[in-house]
Amino acid sequence: MLEHIGQNSTKDNQTRSLFISKLSFSADICVGLAILLVVLLSVMGNGIVLVICYHRRKKMVGSELLCVNLAVVDFLSCICFYPLSIISSFHHAWLGEKVTCIYYGLGCYIFGLCGMFTIAAISIIRYLKVCCSLVSEFWLDKANIRLLCCVIWLVATVWSSFPLFGWGEYVPEPYGLSCTIAWRGYHTSAKDAFYVICSFVCFILIPILFIVMSHCQILYKISHFSSSLSARGIHNNLRCSEKRLSMMFFCISLGFVIAWMPYTIVSFLFIFHKENHYMSPEGFVFPALFAKSSHVYNPFIYFYFNKTFQKDLRSLLGIFCPNMGRNRVGADNALMEQAPDPIFIQLQERPRDHKSLSTRSQPRSKSKTTDTDAKNTSSNHGRKRAVKICWGSTPKKGPVFLEKKAVNNSLPLSVTSV
Repeated sequence: MLEHIGQNSTKDNQTRSLFISKLSFSADICVGLAILLVVLLSVMGNGIVLVICYHRRKKMVGSELLCVNLAVVDFLSCICFYPLSIISSFHHAWLGEKVTCIYYGLGCYIFGLCGMFTIAAISIIRYLKVCCSLVSEFWLDKANIRLLCCVIWLVATVWSSFPLFGWGEYVPEPYGLSCTIAWRGYHTSAKDAFYVICSFVCFILIPILFIVMSHCQILYKISHFSSSLSARGIHNNLRCSEKRLSMMFFCISLGFVIAWMPYTIVSFLFIFHKENHYMSPEGFVFPALFAKSSHVYNPFIYFYFNKTFQKDLRSLLGIFCPNMGRNRVGADNALMEQAPDPIFIQLQERPRDHKSLSTRSQPRSKSKTTDTDAKNTSSNHGRKRAVKICWGSTPKKGPVFLEKKAVNNSLPLSVTSV
């Protein structure tokens, strides 16, 4: 009886030791701050993306819903799961032990697979559209893309729930501040070995191969097309947007693969070792933190390559920060701050009626005389109006006034830098 109680207490102590951090207190604080930085940047960036997509939801095309799905994955991952890892890092132990470990491991695995499948779907659709011309507008309809997103979430949820029914297990990471699939389960039973191998081959390796091969073919197709036009002396403008779009998705896919590759390699090597001694705990921390960085840079890639996102971001800033989103022609010169290089607006007269058209056929001397008379007439009236200066600039010598023309014609604006 006493031996049985002693064995149970030993198992409890071993189980609790799994949830205690194997890092130093200073290293735990650094890990917590690093994850907190990732959460803040991801929530801010992906939150702005989701707000912009909501404002332009009626203008969005079907394929853009996959980008929305990717932003939802990154946003919810940082909101629902990473705070638990941050608090545990500051606490020097995993909080909640087994229950929260299953919650964290299950949720992160679902969202990780959704991100992987979404990028693979984007890559395949781009490949079929650019290289094979097999994707019609029907297949890119919003309803079909929504259905594809639902299938992605369903497959990821079903496969991630297998450990809840005995196929695999969610256990703490070797450093004790995160939870994931029990990759060492390969040595415990046939079911665990089957789940681990299928997870790597079917849900990691094959999607990565699809992503890499699709984008390599896309870039080759576009570069070959552009070089063939250049050889004929044809200036290629039609494919400029296609290049930019392809480069954007290439950077998103490449960043995702690079971010998750170290963690994938470490986990794969972990399969063939029953113990943690082949690598120090710090060796597991850096690949895990690097993988979490994949949630951060997608919004920056959108804003850099996509001009539509740039315009929508400016309009969004105009809603919340009127001074930043103000029209480039300001409302009042007195409110403007001084700038080193002011921009003035000049008004040029453009005749429209028949009389003004007939004056074009007259000699230049006469037209100059007419312009001089018009200027003198307008100056005699003494009517002047303030010119509105472009946003972020003011004239060097105070407000600029332009004389009001006597001719009732439309006056287009032309901007010249002084």
